[in-house]
Amino acid sequence: MNDEGVLGLVELLRTAGLVVPVGSVIAFVEAVDIAGDDLRAIYWCGRATLTQSPIDIETYDRVYRHWILGTEIGLTEAVARRPEALVVDEEEIVNAGQPDSSEVETEDAEVLRFSRTETLRSMDFAQLDDVERSEVDRLIAAMRMGTMTRQSRRRKASKRTNGVPDLRRTIRESLRTGGEPVHVRTLQRKRVPRRVVMIADISGSMSSYSRSLLRFAHAAVAGRRQVEAFALGTRLTRLTRELDTRDPDQALERASGSVEDWSGGTRLGEGLQQFNNEWGTKGMARGAIVVILSDGWDRGEPELLGTEMARLARVAYRIVWLNPLKASDGYAPLARGMAAALPYVDEFIEGHSLDSLDRLSSILSSDGVRPVRSRATQQVEEVHR
Repeated sequence: MNDEGVLGLVELLRTAGLVVPVGSVIAFVEAVDIAGDDLRAIYWCGRATLTQSPIDIETYDRVYRHWILGTEIGLTEAVARRPEALVVDEEEIVNAGQPDSSEVETEDAEVLRFSRTETLRSMDFAQLDDVERSEVDRLIAAMRMGTMTRQSRRRKASKRTNGVPDLRRTIRESLRTGGEPVHVRTLQRKRVPRRVVMIADISGSMSSYSRSLLRFAHAAVAGRRQVEAFALGTRLTRLTRELDTRDPDQALERASGSVEDWSGGTRLGEGLQQFNNEWGTKGMARGAIVVILSDGWDRGEPELLGTEMARLARVAYRIVWLNPLKASDGYAPLARGMAAALPYVDEFIEGHSLDSLDRLSSILSSDGVRPVRSRATQQVEEVHR
């Protein structure tokens, strides 16, 4: 069969709506040269090279029948039955109790699936519209923060044979054996959840992010974890009691009502000084994980911020700093407040999206020893080299 006849089949397929790349046409011509004039062999050559998916096979069969027999009915039906794309949100189908998207597919539609949740996970909180923010708030409320534990001074009964002797239990059991302590019982240290303290910068530039972190803190408080929450603007406000309710919207409303300087300025040094004097060094931050959400812009003196961060670092188990600006391309911690605080920070991460909150959750639930020389300090030194 000559090339003109072969290309006629390709033209008919394209008229019917199939996408036939040039590379497929070349492969088809070469295959036909090998197959010769055998129509059955030509059919399989075309089906192997000119169709791109199983959806195209029925159209190819109709067009090939028209090309061989000359009937017009097959071509008309092939064009009419070209499948169209149907975009389906998998989560909306599941939430609405509708059938799975595989049941939505018809002969005239090709279903393209997408997940809105996966798209929202990487979106910046400051760029969300009202509908997206509502969905993000729902996802944050569903988060469950893991628990990092520490050894308590209290002890509990142990099944181990070596350890601190449990005299009371040993003597009690020895009464069954005539006073002979056949089995020596022991004690071991209890492990209790480590306290988490969250301090959110609520200045004007941080309002979109601080609300999300406070919702994250509410999810932790509602889960009955040892979590303390504070808002830091021109003054420091404790919000733990306001967040201790099951309804996240009510919790945020109560928190907003108790804060007098929301979306105002920022005095990080003075706020941390108040925290250290009234709560931190008196026991709240001792052995705790302290999470600070701020962009590092401070109206106060950076020397004061550095001094208070040093005080906090001496009692805290680990300090995690979330900075939404860190997600920006080319960001460097050159602001005076941020540069003064970083030498005392153990984890310096983004705080702009659901993904960053997931990373924070993993940090809060992973046991580890605080590094002697933090990675944040290394970042500062690299910037100033």
